Amino acid sequence: MEFAWLSVPTPLVPLTVAATGDGLACVSFDGSGAAQRSLARHGGVRPAAASDLLVAEAARQISEWAAGDRQDFDLPVDWSLTSGPQQRVLRTLYETVPFGSTITYGDLAERSGLPDGSARLVGQIMGSNPIPVVVPCHRVLASDGLGGYGPGIELKRRILVLEGVLQPSLFD
Repeated sequence: MEFAWLSVPTPLVPLTVAATGDGLACVSFDGSGAAQRSLARHGGVRPAAASDLLVAEAARQISEWAAGDRQDFDLPVDWSLTSGPQQRVLRTLYETVPFGSTITYGDLAERSGLPDGSARLVGQIMGSNPIPVVVPCHRVLASDGLGGYGPGIELKRRILVLEGVLQPSLFD
């Protein structure tokens, strides 16, 4: 499997997007190249070329989203970096939790058909989501607050403000 990647500067944080011929496979909040090194374990990785229209389209749509000009993504998703319960939960999230809405870890576990008490498992799955932003793990909240977020809780808060879920603070 070969991944073409492209850096995407956004007002929120620099992102890296990577796609295969089948779809968007990875979005990373890490502009340091760690995403490319991680993807290299799964196949070839190369900077996007002009012919890599899918990765360019993903970058464009994510830039529009980060600027507040897009609510939905119209991209094929390559789920090959996920499997089993992880894929089931991420697909459920992707298909059922739209822009401007949220769900709790426990409710997502139930909606995904996981056994009772699987909220922690869903939290771990959110932390391993290879396609954040497009597969919106930022929309999954704890029953008593925001919950965690790998790139930082402040970024999660800013994204939820961008999507209209939270009100901006005086410092935004």
